Formats: sequence, structure tokens, C-alpha cells
Amino acid sequence: MHTLDKIPFTIDADRIMAQAHVKAGSADAAELLSLIELARETGRPKAYYAESFVTGRDGDEVQIDDVRFTSRTLAHHLEKVERVFPIVATCGVELDDVFPAKGDIVKEFWWDLIKTRFLTTANKYLRNHLQHRFRLSKMASMHPGSGDMQIWPIEQQKPLFSLLNGVESAIGVQLTDSCLMIPDKTISGLVFPTEADFRSCEVCHREHCPARRAPFNKELWEEIQHN
Repeated sequence: MHTLDKIPFTIDADRIMAQAHVKAGSADAAELLSLIELARETGRPKAYYAESFVTGRDGDEVQIDDVRFTSRTLAHHLEKVERVFPIVATCGVELDDVFPAKGDIVKEFWWDLIKTRFLTTANKYLRNHLQHRFRLSKMASMHPGSGDMQIWPIEQQKPLFSLLNGVESAIGVQLTDSCLMIPDKTISGLVFPTEADFRSCEVCHREHCPARRAPFNKELWEEIQHN
């Protein structure tokens, strides 16, 4: 297991103010800038990963180390893959611990934007680390619960976390009984080398998803269904 807990970060205050539709020089701007400064002082984005191997394949099932996963899409994309990286990246528990305005809907929205930036930083740093350390020329990833339910069900978080033994003590991320993660601005999944670009969005039918990063790929969807 590997912990990345000294991730450098910057916060673009102007970008967050634009996202929050807060006008520079206003009273709201002063309060938002105060929260941004608090995040600068206390925030610690983190990541945690393991190096694992595909040890078995059976139809829609893939075995990684000694853990079985069921997903036709995952099985399809790991068909020729031997090594994978179970990962968790998070904004860090510190931001939840210090937030001073619980119950204030507006400030909670602002804080959510700040936490998202920390998560983005952690995830980008993790991917760059994997790419350079393991000489991966191109990578793809899949995340339980992302996109259509049948792509990779969120319940598969439990076996995924079993590959990440020690994650809570290392970076503070907890998996709840309902398979959600705490802190809420946390992602988990599998990163793997690939020869082709792939994002889960390409096989997701949620047309108006605000997190969509790639258009639906009908040909890829049909290829997976008939594989």
C-alpha cells in the first residue's frame, strides 16, 4: 500500500468566486475569501493506492488478487490487462473538521466548491504519480457507482476497499454501510493501463449528468453488451 499525504496545492480564489457567482469587493466576497484562506491553512488533500494483479477471468467476473468483481464493462476493459491500481483520492478529513458554518446553506455550497478543488488536486497528483512511477503511457479508470447502475454497481465499493487495507488509518477515508465515502469529496476506483482512451461516461445513458466528461458511445456500448 502507498500513501500520498504531502500533495502540494494552490487555490484559485478568482475561479472559485466565479463558480460561486460572488462579485469581487462584495460582503460575500470577503466571507468567501475568509473560507478560502482557512482551507489554505488547514487543507491536506491525500491519496492511497495499491498495486494489484488480475488473477482470473470468468465471463462478467474479474478476480483481482483474491477479490472477485462483477461488471461486464470492467471485464471488457481488463480483458488484456494484467496489472491494476486500486485507488482512493480525497479532499482530506481536515476540511470537514474545521468548517465553521454548518447549517449555512450558502457557505456550505462555497465550502463544497473548495473541497472539490482539493479532490481534483489529489486525483491529478495521484494519476501523475502512477504514470511516472510505473511508466504508464496511457491510463483509464473506472469507479463503482459512476454512471449507469449496471456499469459497475456502487456495492462493489466493498470488495474494492478490501484491496485497500489500511486506507482509513492512512488517510481517514471511511466507507459507510451504504457504500458512500466520508469525506464526501472522495473518489475510489481502479486505474489501469490501456491502449485506447476510455471513460465510464462513454457507456452511461445519463444524458444530462453534470459530471459527464465524454459523450455516450453507442458503438462501444453495443460492443460490450455483445462481448
